[in-house]
Amino acid sequence: MNKKKAFSLAMVIIPWFSVLFMDKKSLIRYLPVASFINLFLSVFSVMANKRKWWVNKNPFSPGNVDFSYILGPYFVATLWIFKLTYGNFTKYLITNAILNILNAFPLGSMWENFGIFKFKKVTHTSWYFICVFLAIIIYGYQYIVEKIIINKNKIESV
Repeated sequence: MNKKKAFSLAMVIIPWFSVLFMDKKSLIRYLPVASFINLFLSVFSVMANKRKWWVNKNPFSPGNVDFSYILGPYFVATLWIFKLTYGNFTKYLITNAILNILNAFPLGSMWENFGIFKFKKVTHTSWYFICVFLAIIIYGYQYIVEKIIINKNKIESV
C-alpha cells in the first residue's frame, strides 16, 4: 500500500478510536448535527469540484467527495466539539476558530502534500472562514434539534 492510500485509510480509522471514550448519550445526542454537516459538506464538495474550487485526489473516495476527510476527522471532531462545548456559544466558537485554523493551514497543507486534495480557486484562508461560518450554522441546527426533542418529551410526559 502506498503512502497516499495508507494516509487516507488512517484518516478515516484513527479518529474513530477516540469515540470509544465518548459516552453513548453524547454520541446519540450529537449524531444528528454531525450527520447534517457531513451531508452538507458532501453536497458542497460536489459543487466545489464542479466550480474547480478544489480537486479531490483521494484514492479511497474517488470522485467529487473526500469521504475519508468527511467521515473521519470532520465527523468525529464535530461530535467532540459539541460534547465539550455545547451550551456555551462563546466557548464553542473559540474552540472552532482554533481547530479550524489547524484544519485550514497545517492540516490542509499536509493533505495537499500527501496528494489527497488540492485547493484551486479557494485559499486556505477562505476554507477557514467557510468552516467557521458552517460551525455557526450547525450550532443553530443543534439548538433547533434540542428544542424539538425537549418539546417532544414535554408532549409525551403529559
